[in-house]
Order: sequence, then C-alpha cells, then structure tokens
Amino acid sequence: MSTALGTLPSTDPRTGERRDTGIAPTDAAALAEIVAASATAFAVTRWSTRDWRAGLLDALADALDADRAALVAVADRETGLGTGRLDGEVSRAAFQFRLFAEALRDGGYLEATIDHAGDTPLGRGPEIRRMLVPIGPVAVFGSSNFPFAFSVAGGDTASALAGGNTVVLKAHGSHVETSARSFAVLAAAAARYGAPAGILGIVYGTEAGRLLVADERITAVGFTGSLGAGRALLDIINARPEPIPFYGELSSLNPLVVTAGAAAARGDAIAEGLYGSFTLGAGQFCTKPGLAFVPRGADGDRIVAGLVERADAASAQVLLNDRIAGSFDEIRERLGAVDGVEVAAIGRADAAGFAAAPTVLTIDAASLTPEVTEEAFGPLVVVARYDGVDDVVRALDAVPDSLTATIHSEPDEPTTVERLVRELAPRAGRIVFDGYPTGVRVSWGQHHGGTWPSTNSQHTSVGVSAIRRFLRPIAYQDAPEYVLPEELRDGYRGIPRRVDGRLELG
Repeated sequence: MSTALGTLPSTDPRTGERRDTGIAPTDAAALAEIVAASATAFAVTRWSTRDWRAGLLDALADALDADRAALVAVADRETGLGTGRLDGEVSRAAFQFRLFAEALRDGGYLEATIDHAGDTPLGRGPEIRRMLVPIGPVAVFGSSNFPFAFSVAGGDTASALAGGNTVVLKAHGSHVETSARSFAVLAAAAARYGAPAGILGIVYGTEAGRLLVADERITAVGFTGSLGAGRALLDIINARPEPIPFYGELSSLNPLVVTAGAAAARGDAIAEGLYGSFTLGAGQFCTKPGLAFVPRGADGDRIVAGLVERADAASAQVLLNDRIAGSFDEIRERLGAVDGVEVAAIGRADAAGFAAAPTVLTIDAASLTPEVTEEAFGPLVVVARYDGVDDVVRALDAVPDSLTATIHSEPDEPTTVERLVRELAPRAGRIVFDGYPTGVRVSWGQHHGGTWPSTNSQHTSVGVSAIRRFLRPIAYQDAPEYVLPEELRDGYRGIPRRVDGRLELG
C-alpha cells in the first residue's frame, strides 16, 4: 500500500531523533479496499456465536502475551514510557480481551428480553423479543499516551470485536511502528483462529483518518485524543449523509477537593499522593488531577509546600511527542500569565528531546475563571486555595465537566462530603474518595466517561459495558422461532434474560 506521499517517521521522544519507518500513509484507494474488506468480514462476524468470538478474543490475548518483549521494545523506543510501564500496559491490553471473552460467555450484556403474547391492561399484546446485535465496521483511533491499552490492541478494539463487529484501526503518528507490530500480531492470530480476512484492518496518516470517518460503510468511531482533533472528526461525521455515533474522550481536568479535616489529618500524605498522581506518566493521563482545591491556613500551606518542594527538586519528564511538548509550554505560559495566578514551582529543565518540568501554579479559588481551567496535558497542577466549601461550589462553575472528580475528607465531615458529592456528581463520570483518579480499573463496574468533552454521557470506554457502544437493539414481533437468535428462543438457557417482566438468571 505504498504511495507517493512518502513514508512516516518514528521519533524517539527522549532524544528527538527521527528515523524512517518505511510505512507509507494510506491513500484513498487503499483505504477503500480496507474498509470494503471490513464490510465483507462483517457479513460473517455479525452471525458468529458468542463462544466463537470469546475464543477469538482469548487467542488475541495469548498472541499479545507471546510477543510481549518485542512489543515493549518498539513501544519504548517510540514513546519513552519505559519498559516497566509498557509491560504492564501489554498485560492490561491482554486482560481486556480476556475480560470481554468472559462477558461473552456470561451473555448478560445482550439484554435479552421476552414478552409473550397475552392480555394486558391495554388489550391483547403481541409477542415481543428483544436483544442487542452488532452494528457494523467500527473505526478505532489509537491514542498517543497508551500505545497498547487505548490503541490498536486496546479496549475499543476488544469491545467492538466482542460485539460481533469488525474494526479498522487508525494508527497514531507518535507510535507508527508500535501500531504496525500490534496489528501484525493481532491479524496473524485472528487468521490462525479462522477469522475472516478483513476482521481487522489498519490505515496510516492524518488524511486516511479523515477518509475513514467519512466512509459510509463505517458505522461508529472510537477516539481518544485532543479536543481539536475530536471536533474535526465530529465535523466530518456531521457532514455525512447518515451521521454515526462518535465516542470520544477529548479532554479532562479532573478536579480534586481536599477538605479542612483531610488537610489537618494527613496533609503530608496528600501532598505526596497528589504530586505522584499529577506527574504519573509525565502528566499525560486523561485522568490526571489538573486542579486541586486546598483550604487556606497552616494545614493547606503544608500541602502546597509539599508539592512545591517536590516540583522544585524534580527533573524534566519525557513527553510523547513534539506537539504535546510545544502545547504544554504554550499553555503553561498562558496560565501563568493570568491575573491572580502565581507560579509556585517549576522543576529543572534538564532533559533532552521532548520534555516538561513539573509545575505548580496557585490561585485564589474566588478568582478561578475558565481561562485558568484549561487542560495542560503534562505534569502541571493548579492549586486553588479556598476558605470554605461555598468557595469551592462557586468555583466549580468555572470548571469544565470531567471524567473524574476526587474528594479527600475525614469521617467526621459527612455534611461537607454530601454537599460536594451533590455538586460533583453532575460534572463527572467517576467520583473517587480518598484516592487519586489516575489508574482506571478494567472491570465490570467501571465507568470511564462523562458529559462534554466526553462525547456521550451514557457510555464508557473502559470496562465491560463499553461493548454497549457498538451494539444496537432489535425487536422481533410475533416471529417464528426458527428465525430467532438462539438466545431469544423459549428453550434456551444459560444467560440472564427478562421473561414477561421477571429476571431469569439462566
């Protein structure tokens, strides 16, 4: 699929050194072939059994584990995230495939429902049988900050395949070779398993991403990235003759509130934990706490002093690419120039390549405005000092909605905590108590989403219910049994179903 567009580079963010990958951007003709193959494969996968898909997901997880060392090596060269972090991320990616295999065997995600024909308070009712079915080829955009868990081998891919869909991946430009190797591992495993050709496809280059989203055969998009890129893709989708769902995680500030009681009881521990959280992964997590409300007074002063001491002593941290590094510098300068903002600490600028020094800014909570609550993707936190919980409540009006919100409190502050929860719950998809939002557990109960700038408040991109994004309901009315999916037939057992209003566990 080589084109005249040249080849894509790979850059080591630790040094800024670029090397040729030999991988060309995907042109329009090649992209059309890839999407056509995906649509052809979907004609097969849409009718596949849950057990077959569960076996496929297990096979993909096994393949990731088998190629772990090579995957980690290439990703470390392209991201600078370190082999320990990346090894854990491969484990997470493999775990996600296996978790969705477990969900398929359980079958509860289908929401299978049967209402037999009969008399109702509104008269004679027909028989209705309903369940969720796959939607079609899904476009998945890899993220910069998670080269495995939110990219080619990530949760969007796993959940889309689990639902019976096919996937066309858009490789991220920051880790082209990692994307290529991840795809090769998964595609080979799928072929060995007997999956149809085209169940997985991959395209490269920014223009290919635009063309992918515009292709009428694509039925949904999963995206983790910048607000600007997300808006651009949404514009393309909205211009399609038939718009499709866009599931994007685009930006998040993730406010954290420290109550007076928590500051007094464990301020030193909070300073240590908060610093570790906003600098984890060089602050390049969508769950990074970028704004912390800290009470005035000696107890709050100790928390700020702990943050400042750690930042002042810190070396610069490697960022993923030059765009992120340049944007971080611009936003830090812009935030620091806002009236009322004090630059309390900036670490040492002593790293080569693309890097950022940990930064602590402070402001009076009463002076907090939207221009101070811009996300800085990197190791920066804004500390807003407040006198009472009323100050926090008022300041939250200047804070964009987020994936998470966090409260640190003590057991003797229930009234304060209840009020904060009432204020934060409409603004976030996950509320964390006495912990830190970085680190998103992959589980049945997880919710990783929110209102804008997440693009759909009803769904998650992490956890079992992420599969719901790539399914749609269909109801069969008075259908002959032979056309029904087996999960909707009367004699079928083994999955939870709601029959005539009563939940049956199978």
